[in-house]
Amino acid sequence: MIYRKAKFIDIEAIYELVNHYADEGLMLARSRNALYESLRDMIVAVDEKDGIVGVGGLHITWENMAEIRSLAVDPGHSRRGIGREIVRGLIEEGKELGITDVFTLTYQDQFFQKCGFAEITKDQLPHKIWKECIDCPKFPNCNEIAMLYRV
Repeated sequence: MIYRKAKFIDIEAIYELVNHYADEGLMLARSRNALYESLRDMIVAVDEKDGIVGVGGLHITWENMAEIRSLAVDPGHSRRGIGREIVRGLIEEGKELGITDVFTLTYQDQFFQKCGFAEITKDQLPHKIWKECIDCPKFPNCNEIAMLYRV
């Protein structure tokens, strides 16, 4: 498995992967435009035979704080440590930038617990991070779980 920064040629595969889970209600949908705008945030897992099988992004939101978002692994490649390796890589990238707190808003709290995240209340996060939530179809009744990893 190769883990690398995402490229423009990866967008369609990322779009399909993320929105597969969004269609199942397991994560938020992302438009192609949103993916293009956040391309520099993302890393992908590339299988030699199957192509893009995992993706995740680290989005800087505030001083010393970043969010892991759009984490998805192809169902045929799940339970192989790909998601955990993507999270590890994103945390390392954040660490190199000086990030001290990495949070996520998720429905997959058990997975993130295994990666060292702890559940927090949403009001523990700075108000600045909610600016994108206004455009979300689940706003203001978000039922995602807030989790935090201290680097």
